[in-house]
Amino acid sequence: MSASTGDQPLTRNGRPLRVLIIVENLAVPFDRRVWSEAKTLARAGCVVTIICPEGFDAPRGYHLIDGIHVYRHRMPFEAKGALGYPLEYGWALACEFLLACKALFRHGFDVIHACNPPDTIFLVGGFFKLFGKMFVFDHHDINPELYISKFGRKDAFYRLLVLLERLTFRCADISLATNESYRSIAIERGGMPANDVFVVRSGPDLARIQRLPPNPALRKGRRYLVGYVGVIGAQEGIDLLLAAIKAIVEEHGRTDIHFGIVGGGPALAEMRGLAKALGVDDFVTFTGRASDHDLFEMLNTADVCVNPDKADDMNDKSTMNKIMEYMALGKPIVQFDLTEGRVSATDASLYAARNDPKDMAAKILELIDDPGRRATMGAFGRRRVEQELAWEHEAPKLLAAYAALLEGRRSSRVQETASTALPRQS
Repeated sequence: MSASTGDQPLTRNGRPLRVLIIVENLAVPFDRRVWSEAKTLARAGCVVTIICPEGFDAPRGYHLIDGIHVYRHRMPFEAKGALGYPLEYGWALACEFLLACKALFRHGFDVIHACNPPDTIFLVGGFFKLFGKMFVFDHHDINPELYISKFGRKDAFYRLLVLLERLTFRCADISLATNESYRSIAIERGGMPANDVFVVRSGPDLARIQRLPPNPALRKGRRYLVGYVGVIGAQEGIDLLLAAIKAIVEEHGRTDIHFGIVGGGPALAEMRGLAKALGVDDFVTFTGRASDHDLFEMLNTADVCVNPDKADDMNDKSTMNKIMEYMALGKPIVQFDLTEGRVSATDASLYAARNDPKDMAAKILELIDDPGRRATMGAFGRRRVEQELAWEHEAPKLLAAYAALLEGRRSSRVQETASTALPRQS
């Protein structure tokens, strides 16, 4: 076995390392973290294959994109409630297993790199470990907390998610955490040895970030534009943003600000209805899912960008891609006061009291009315991305994790297995 963290390629047994990436919740290349990881591994000499669902402007079937083999499977339904998830995830798991078998015969793989959610892909990885394959868990979401955020309860489904998460960590040879909060969960709740957990943040790829001239038409005749990009779901807090817009219009009497909300998701129709019910639909544009050009056009035009993610255990511990994309574009941010949100943005953001739409409204107006502060905060955010947070700073960490995997740094796992047949206790 050999590996490299420098200019030499990642290899195993004298040939290029072959990596199969499986992601269920978003098509590539639209899953920006996964696509950055895939391109980094390919540049390191790996043969990279990806299994993912079909999606917006991403038809199913086999595609060769930038030398990376991509297999997209059909997703005939999206879960709307707790009982719908077994159906969605069961379908996806069957597709992933069948396509993994196809990828094995067509391209081969040495490593399965599983990106959650859901925490069921370890079933595919565990099967192929029986045949000497390695399993890397790329921890994108903390699903037990996500379940609480969506449904507000700890029940049998919650306990099942905790079990699946732990089994995923038990199956993994190494785990990739998107931040220190996730690393702590991997070690404390997942039982992973600390040496087997590597922090690889989801930094923006500056080559992908489009700096475009503002499009005045997006302001809808108003002086200012506030931008948002992301999923429109239960935990993203769009309802709180709409309540903040209502406060801006009715309590502060400001009718010179328009809001552009870019993204699709299960709550899109509901949020459009809520905007109308609150009487603010004339001040909001919901684009739905949009191309990269339309997304970046909205953000480049925005004077302020906003992240209304609700303050809960899920969002408090999670790193949001949109925050760093706002910063990469030099945009000042308003968000609720969340732990990892502060870690990412620091002085590029103002922080509203948790889940307080009136304070969010006040913070938005504070920035709208202070162009000098907007410019200072935006410039700080751009520098922070360029100097610390861009993917170019994270790519070496990904390669170092793979090198450790190949060089047998899993000594703690090997020693534990050799010394006892009993399962680890939390």
